[in-house]
Amino acid sequence: MLKKISIMFLTLAFMFVFLLIPSSSLARPLMKGKLESSREMRAVWIASVYNLDWPSKKGLPAEEQKQEFIHLLDEIKAMNMNAVIMQIKPTADAFYPSEFGPWSEYLTGTQGKDPGYDPLQFMIEEAHKRGLEFHAWFNPYRITMNHTDLSRLSADHPARTHPDWTIAYGNQLYFNPGIPDAQDFIVGGIAEVVKNYDIDAVHMDDYFYPNKIAGVPFPDQETYETYGKKTFSNIEDWRRDNVNQLVKQINETVKKEKPYVKFGISPFGVWRNIKDDPTGSNTTAGMTNYDDLYADTRQWIQQHNIDYVTPQIYWSIGFQAASYDVLAKWWSNEVKGKPVHLYIGQATYKINQNSDPAWSDPEEYFRQIQLNRQSQLVQGSMHFSLKDINRNPLNVKNRLIEETYSKPALIPEMPWLH
Repeated sequence: MLKKISIMFLTLAFMFVFLLIPSSSLARPLMKGKLESSREMRAVWIASVYNLDWPSKKGLPAEEQKQEFIHLLDEIKAMNMNAVIMQIKPTADAFYPSEFGPWSEYLTGTQGKDPGYDPLQFMIEEAHKRGLEFHAWFNPYRITMNHTDLSRLSADHPARTHPDWTIAYGNQLYFNPGIPDAQDFIVGGIAEVVKNYDIDAVHMDDYFYPNKIAGVPFPDQETYETYGKKTFSNIEDWRRDNVNQLVKQINETVKKEKPYVKFGISPFGVWRNIKDDPTGSNTTAGMTNYDDLYADTRQWIQQHNIDYVTPQIYWSIGFQAASYDVLAKWWSNEVKGKPVHLYIGQATYKINQNSDPAWSDPEEYFRQIQLNRQSQLVQGSMHFSLKDINRNPLNVKNRLIEETYSKPALIPEMPWLH
């Protein structure tokens, strides 16, 4: 009898302990690091240049543009994402009425033509209705995409008003980063948006000084002689300082206007290679931020001139020249102990259409996100771009919905903002 009672007691005790175990623990093995965090940046870029994401083409009626955007937001919300990064100034123009640039041609097909509504105001309101943060994406220097003819710009374009601010390189026009008045103008254009619109963040990507063309020097020697030579012994340090000053000035301007608005940058994925700097990443990238784009991301982080950095680590895990895991760890060390969030730019556009065979592996993308979650310093992802997710390559969109982003997440907090 005692034996039977003992067996019964042990059985009941086992059942009680079994019931205490969460069902999720039984359904899948435990994994190291974060799984689905309650706070995780899940953002997607929406590019307007060349009508890549929205609007789908130039000249659509205003109502059709609106319905397209609403549909995109609904899809983003269905994926449990929590932020959109919308390109509102792709080529020194504007997706809103502005004193710092004409209406964008990507809206109506004609630069300077009023679309009949305020797209930026509409987009912000619709994003906020769905609980999505709105990051306003600016390209600071770029004026044109495929020509250098000022006469092809709208009559009221600032580049035509101030041709002395412009510089041509590689069949494109840019505002010259070395001219102080041009820099002030760029900052003023961003301040206009921060003041007039309820945006959550100012965002810039990896376009600073243009990508170098072999054998073709960037033609700013005269500008350097005028503005930089007395202070800087070489043109490279002066160029970096030009970008550093722009970043610093934008951050100070944003915080003065609205201290709670974030300022983030998504740079190229490599600061410097280890062969050029012992503190650089163990990579052999053919281009770097510091040496080629004159973007010193390290200084921005150390000086707290940005609130978040989103390096575009657009390579696979184990890729020889620049491995995803190596770079994720390197960038994590850069932000450690700093009041700067680290998110990773994910290369959705490469899935199943890249010469690197890793991008044809259905698990590559999800391994990268899992690597992010294993680090306490990586606080989420930004995906490039929306149209590439919607292609659903290798079932990635469905898996984001059903697995990776199956539960909602809040935006990571920035306690230094107020």
